[in-house]
Amino acid sequence: MEIQYLNMYQRLRDFAVPIAVLDELFSNEEDLNLLETTWGTLKKDGLNGDEIAEEIAKTIFHELNISPDPLTDENNSL
Repeated sequence: MEIQYLNMYQRLRDFAVPIAVLDELFSNEEDLNLLETTWGTLKKDGLNGDEIAEEIAKTIFHELNISPDPLTDENNSL
């Protein structure tokens, strides 16, 4: 995986997108191209990496009718 893809993957994980969803998205060339294009468009619109990941994560949750991954570190308070 290229470093830009690793960056996108990690940022989306930071916003609780489930690993299974990301693995499916990153293994499908068409989906990955769409993600890359969308990421670039949002970047050109002035959003930073976290803002882009947050917007894309919201879209993923909405489109798949799922909730954020409850097992991510940021959602657990030990």
